[in-house]
Amino acid sequence: MIFDVMTRVWHSPEQLGFELSDAVRSLARRPGEFDGTAGSHARAVECVAGALVHGFRSHAMQAIVPPEMVADMVRRQPHRLLGIAGIDPMSPSWSEDLDKALALGLVGVNISPSAQGFHPTHSSAMRLFDRCASERLPVFVARPGCLTASMVLEYDRPLAWDEVARTFPKLHIVLGQFGFPWIDETIALLSKHARVFTETSSIASQPWGLYTTLLKASEAGVLDKVFFGSGFPFGNPAAAVEAIYSLNAYALGTHLPSIPRAALRTIVERNPVTTLSMKAPLASGSASVGAGSAAREARPANSPTSPASEAWR
Repeated sequence: MIFDVMTRVWHSPEQLGFELSDAVRSLARRPGEFDGTAGSHARAVECVAGALVHGFRSHAMQAIVPPEMVADMVRRQPHRLLGIAGIDPMSPSWSEDLDKALALGLVGVNISPSAQGFHPTHSSAMRLFDRCASERLPVFVARPGCLTASMVLEYDRPLAWDEVARTFPKLHIVLGQFGFPWIDETIALLSKHARVFTETSSIASQPWGLYTTLLKASEAGVLDKVFFGSGFPFGNPAAAVEAIYSLNAYALGTHLPSIPRAALRTIVERNPVTTLSMKAPLASGSASVGAGSAAREARPANSPTSPASEAWR
């Protein structure tokens, strides 16, 4: 089965805050190009068996895609969708926000250090990660589609997550967009930490960048740490799948190395529920999540959990 681990929703770009909504509109080549509404999302994910739907919260940017909206999306297709809560550890209400998200059935946390204005090892963030480790909630680290002037880009550096991964070795961390532009740092973390992963959104729309990135990951032996993510509505799941399967066209008739097609298929079909030990009903082989002939069973991966570090309680 094909899983898309990075899709976003909103009623309108204004939910991303003034600065981000302006940036989204400036990137659009035609009116309504980045349509994150429920109907557009439903049409886009028809080609995949399952998808994670991410919310977003930034106290600093006055942005919120609330857990209630994400949960409503999931309720429309409970056999195919899972919800990820946008949590801002810099918000005074982050703990209550997480309680609300869990009560609504959301199964992971999405954060954006550059948009939320915190270093990954900030004490408030570490308390959030401690709780996520304790409750088996994977942490997805991703920018909401584009950069703006006020974002603190240095907070997005993947190497900052080395201390987090060492402190909470049972916490599952998914670094979005292969940590772009610091792809080599991401690959180093994938090699070092058993529960650090990444996904392909953003770079999936850059064919040459995707080829060179996955080739580096293949040579480093970490393709098994890569999930498929389209980045909807900034990317299209069908086009992203096609881009991955077409990568070896670059090597045809040249001396360039190719990436085993079986490895590419495994990326597209990797099941986040089993790989990340998520507390969710869409486990491999347990739910009817078929999406036509493109959907096949993903290989289950064992990722046991254990109590988190006491250092940040």
